[in-house]
Amino acid sequence: MPEAAAPGQPRLAGRIAFVTGAGSGIGEAVARALYARGASVAATDLRGAAVADLAASLTGRTGRTGRFLPLTLDVADPDAVRAAAAEATAALGPVDVLVNVAGVLHTGPVATTEDGSWARLFAVNAAGVFHTARELAPSMAGRGRGSIVTVASDAAGVPRVGMAAYAASKAAAVMFTKCLGLEYARSGVRCNVVAPGATDTAMQRSLWEGDEVPLQLLEGDPARYRHAIPLGRIADPADVAEAVCFLVSDEARHITMQQLYVDGGASLR
Repeated sequence: MPEAAAPGQPRLAGRIAFVTGAGSGIGEAVARALYARGASVAATDLRGAAVADLAASLTGRTGRTGRFLPLTLDVADPDAVRAAAAEATAALGPVDVLVNVAGVLHTGPVATTEDGSWARLFAVNAAGVFHTARELAPSMAGRGRGSIVTVASDAAGVPRVGMAAYAASKAAAVMFTKCLGLEYARSGVRCNVVAPGATDTAMQRSLWEGDEVPLQLLEGDPARYRHAIPLGRIADPADVAEAVCFLVSDEARHITMQQLYVDGGASLR
């Protein structure tokens, strides 16, 4: 059985985590949650100032066992990913946990989706996951342990009006992560997916007309073939982060190639 943490001991103490998209929203919540549980965290984001500010807000606190390293990173650039992985390893040690959160959103009908928008979605949402996993999974396998979680979207498994390109890019990331899990299973590396539904982030709010949660989001929108959220609320980023922390922990040691929906029941799964 996995060794239980002593009372008051952070259960991810000693782990080294690499988190993409950590500058805001779900990625920030994941970086905070891992660090709070004792992990050392390389927090990466295209907006370097955002992760630098996050580091400044966290590392002055007492009682933390890990280190927090902010890094500027465009996951669509394989050379930049290689350099960031090397810097994180040199500063913190070999990476045990990879959490892919970095993502971009484009909405609109297929007929008006431009080539550049399609390419950028796949470059970040799908290829970004490939770049980080290709760089970090082999060293995890060499040590016989590791955990990779890709934060995708419920749109990867449930068709959405006006989100074909985004959903397709997230679906690619989901299947890649599951295939990665199969390829690395005998090496002790577990690979799973967290699929959030509507979550209170800047990306989600960019779809709203005001500051209030649209009623159609909670109660459904038949005109857009969208179901209601049975729990009657949208997620907080911390809700998603908690799911990630479970999947990377020893409590989930026999879970791999799975997709956990964190959507208040909206996908009816």
